[in-house]
Amino acid sequence: MAGGKVSPRQKMINLMYLVFIAMLAMNMDKEVLSAFGFMTEELTESNKSITTKNAAAYEGLTRKAKEQKEKYGPLKRKADKIKSLSMEFYSYLEELKLNMTANVEDKTAYSSMDKPDFLDEYFFKGDGLKPAGKEFVDRINTYRFQVLEALGVDESELADNISTRFNTEPIENKQGKTIGWIDYRFKGYPLVASLTSLTQLQANIKNTESDILTTLLRGQLQSEVLLTNYQGIVRLDKTAYFAGERVQGQVVLGRYDATLVPNQVVLNGNDVTNSVKDGQVMIDMPAGNVGDKTIKGTIFFTENGVKVPVNFESEYSVISQPDEAVISADKMNVVYRGLDNPISVSLPGVGDKDLNVSAPGLKKVAAGKYVLQPGKADAVTINVTGTLGGGKKVTSKKEFRVKDIPAAMGSVRGQFGIIKMPKSSLANAPIGAGLPDFEFDLQLSVSSFKVNVPGQLTVINNGSQFNAQAKKALEKARRGDVITIFDIEASIIGNSSYKLKQVLPVSIDITN
Repeated sequence: MAGGKVSPRQKMINLMYLVFIAMLAMNMDKEVLSAFGFMTEELTESNKSITTKNAAAYEGLTRKAKEQKEKYGPLKRKADKIKSLSMEFYSYLEELKLNMTANVEDKTAYSSMDKPDFLDEYFFKGDGLKPAGKEFVDRINTYRFQVLEALGVDESELADNISTRFNTEPIENKQGKTIGWIDYRFKGYPLVASLTSLTQLQANIKNTESDILTTLLRGQLQSEVLLTNYQGIVRLDKTAYFAGERVQGQVVLGRYDATLVPNQVVLNGNDVTNSVKDGQVMIDMPAGNVGDKTIKGTIFFTENGVKVPVNFESEYSVISQPDEAVISADKMNVVYRGLDNPISVSLPGVGDKDLNVSAPGLKKVAAGKYVLQPGKADAVTINVTGTLGGGKKVTSKKEFRVKDIPAAMGSVRGQFGIIKMPKSSLANAPIGAGLPDFEFDLQLSVSSFKVNVPGQLTVINNGSQFNAQAKKALEKARRGDVITIFDIEASIIGNSSYKLKQVLPVSIDITN
């Protein structure tokens, strides 16, 4: 058949072969087109099934968020964002599919949907894209980005799946040529094949929702059972012991969950639901008389619409009250003139309202907290009187030494002593003062100082900056000269009435 003279009969046979092969190809094309249509139907049914499954998951999460707002509220807000993004993108694709088949009378005649005209004209313009084609790609990219952003967790496997499902990077075809994703997936394809591709994209959206809901809830459950969320809790047989007794009890693992909030709490017969804070029942009640006491009650939670009770019980002991106050200075056993010295005063077993604390210059600022501004004396005594439960008075006192604030030191750019710097930098640097290594963080304000440049007359400055005369003298300084800043006048910011004993000079070694 490839060469030589061919008889009329052979020509007829060859023609029949060609017609036969063409007929086989036409039947094969129809079967392929129908296969795409059937696949679209299956994907559509699958999407409906996943939509129902996702709706149940959203409903369950909503119920949990109502029952445990602190625990599941953040998950619900994240899921609602994913749901909104998915619905918007899914609807866009559905509208595009409806437009594609608007002129198709029989929506199930898949073998007739063999033309690529609609999307080729809707998406493409020559080798480029029309606005609709660009919008289509942008919609996919935007959905992928916003979903990953809304997810906001380190779920690398989930993030990889989402990125793969909605990837629009250029693709290398069988000829080794790199072409745009939308060209590779939609250009020149029959209408029914494009419908299948869009339905698959919708399936990717539904599966993404399902994967995210599963991952969020699974992550919450995993975080709840992590051992890092547990603490060792010591349970003693009693909470007060006398000298010579043996301490007995148990150490157990317990988990604190700030997001698990009960619906109701009953403590010793009283409703104390309002005392719950960060998932914990805050106990605040009178200790009672000396002896053993019991704390018991029930915490009620709602789970799947059912009220679940959790009982608890514990004991404590009330012991006799001490008769001596505990007094401590927050900084050390010394107080300073010119400062608000913080003082803490407490008496075990006696409430703050039953304490009477007095001393010259002492002022109360909070429960158990005072500030002391000592006078000229070298010592000050704080007297404490406490009233015990039975009306008995307990008195105690503590003496503190009184000292003046130590000498401050001049500074340049926060540095003390001898500092190396160029004279150009010194001219614009403010002069400061401070007390390095002092227990109090004092802020000082410089009001004046003197400058001595070798070979020049001493210059008096008002304020903390070099004046014009000082800068002029500084210009004549040479490398290696030591500039001295002395007679620094400074005061405490907020207490200018207290006069500092002395401010030591600061020296600058000129480098250039």
